[in-house]
Amino acid sequence: MSRHVRHFLLAAASLLLVMTTGCWSGNEIEDLTISIGLGLDAAKESQFEKEISKQGAHYPKENVLTATIQIVPPISGKKGGQGGSSSSSTSDKAYLNEQLTGDSLIQIFRQFSLRRDRPIAGHHLKVIVVAKELAKKYSLEQLFDFILRDNDIRPSCLVMVSNRSALEALSSNEPGEIPAVYLMGLVDNRYRSNKILPPMTLTKLDSDMQSGASFLLQNVVTAQDEHKFSGAAIIKGDTKKWIGELSQYDIEGLSWITENVVGGALKTYAPRGGYAITYEPRNSKATVTPKISGDDVSFHVNLKSEGRLIEDWSFPEIPSSTQYIHELEDQFEEEARKQIRQVLHKMQNVYHVDVGGFGQRLKIKYPKHWKKLQHNWDETFSRIPITIDVSMRITDFGSSTD
Repeated sequence: MSRHVRHFLLAAASLLLVMTTGCWSGNEIEDLTISIGLGLDAAKESQFEKEISKQGAHYPKENVLTATIQIVPPISGKKGGQGGSSSSSTSDKAYLNEQLTGDSLIQIFRQFSLRRDRPIAGHHLKVIVVAKELAKKYSLEQLFDFILRDNDIRPSCLVMVSNRSALEALSSNEPGEIPAVYLMGLVDNRYRSNKILPPMTLTKLDSDMQSGASFLLQNVVTAQDEHKFSGAAIIKGDTKKWIGELSQYDIEGLSWITENVVGGALKTYAPRGGYAITYEPRNSKATVTPKISGDDVSFHVNLKSEGRLIEDWSFPEIPSSTQYIHELEDQFEEEARKQIRQVLHKMQNVYHVDVGGFGQRLKIKYPKHWKKLQHNWDETFSRIPITIDVSMRITDFGSSTD
């Protein structure tokens, strides 16, 4: 090897060492406060805020909302209670909740810098929970304005609504549990239940708000420091505010219309004896067809599903006769129709909103007609007739002998 080649290789190796030394602008993780959850509640100052305010530690603001940040890992030696600086008062907590009240989210976040020696990093924010009470009073456009502008917060962050306070939804007494991560994990169970909505990310939330259409957010209920998904909050398209909610049963009905159901369980009662029978869908598809006749619009929903008879308490015939199976299929079809009719009734007659994607289907098939109706679509949709056809076929009986 010549001297020139050796010098060239030495120079190249030195350059590579310089280029692979690490991120020049990076911050060590131990020098940051990692926030993975954000809760937004109607304003309620903590005892800590009230006491420091008496000492002159206040600044010009209105009490509009209270923001809760969930921090991991908790700082050792930090004490507090749910009304104070934190909801993590014991050493077995895997997280720390801190709250501040004000009228500007960015200013609240900057105020945390007066209480913490390490800057808050929002790059790993997983979940944002908005309290129903706050979403009734202020539009989501107002509440999420800073969040959608901030480059630090990833657009994949999930958004949910809490039936009670957001602080409760982000609190837990279970050792080692991190509520923000727990809520994220529940979303992954959609393949097991058709009562869980598709995940609402910040990107999708921004798109839905810009479209002007009404939409749904997953609802979280809390009792005895335990959390559960239950139904959905309805956000009105023109106001971007909470106007009501759909139940778990309603979400089941809506899922038959809006997506291909591949999980969950459809329970009804056998025609003989009235015992519970349960159908597990394995392959379902719904076709929503808009129809135009002059100036009149209508929709037809055609649902077809195949699945298994997964549970039968009615002491069935073994092997089951063809007649008995057809009777059960009729029962399941009627139950699915009941679910669909109920959610359509709430959409059209109670809340006057289209959260089932009917307008989108009309827009795709009849774009010119859609332009005439889109500006007052929710009210127009409330008067449109919708017909339903349901066909369910039992193709599997689990491990039972045919």
